[in-house]
Amino acid sequence: MAHRHDMDTVGRFDDRAADYVRYRPTYPVEAVYTILDGLGPSERLVAADVGAGTGISARLLGDQGVRVVAVEPGEAMRRAGVRHPNVVWVAGRAEATGLRSEAVDLVLCAQSFHWFQTADALSEFARILKLRQRLAIIWNRRSASDPLTVGYRQAIVDVCDEITAESMSFDPDVITRGELFSPPQRTSFPNFQRLDLDGLIGRARSASYAPKSGAANERLLALLRALHERYADASGLVTLVYETEVFCSNKR
Repeated sequence: MAHRHDMDTVGRFDDRAADYVRYRPTYPVEAVYTILDGLGPSERLVAADVGAGTGISARLLGDQGVRVVAVEPGEAMRRAGVRHPNVVWVAGRAEATGLRSEAVDLVLCAQSFHWFQTADALSEFARILKLRQRLAIIWNRRSASDPLTVGYRQAIVDVCDEITAESMSFDPDVITRGELFSPPQRTSFPNFQRLDLDGLIGRARSASYAPKSGAANERLLALLRALHERYADASGLVTLVYETEVFCSNKR
């Protein structure tokens, strides 16, 4: 299996930005409330959304009144990023955000932590966080029991063979190994994404490992069309089922 440092973790998303904006799932507002719980009035908070992508999570924080610095290394993703009055965009990496020390009350990694060099990223997060303030890591995990969602993942596996990103598991214990952060507390919420056929295809193509041309692309399209035909409701929509996991830890 390829390792993180062997991958182009930035450029691999360059041609995915438009699909990312349109077809990536959002996060439940309850998850946002959990991330912010106990930090004080939202309008007084500054957050760094690290690996912000196109700003799905940054916008959700901004909607709560938080001032957000969206840290994203990919120029294409930043260009496509959502514009929000409470969100500013900067070019930076998890291991070198470019932010000043003790500048933020919250570091959020939404669907991004598995791309980082863990030890270096955690050291950087501790540097930019104020004392006892929060690191939050959030994932949308696809259901392993819902038939449509399982079929969707299998279609991608059948076409892409080994999916490196899919096999990057998250071990919460890595947060505490350097003794910079408290043991993370896990909370989870149900999450759903309703999609028509174009949306189902777009959701697949937003993944960095999904083919967008050639024979593999044609095979993926055929599998997704078959899934849609089998599971679509009377409105022509299918539902991908997720569990949104939130891990919250505080800087020691």
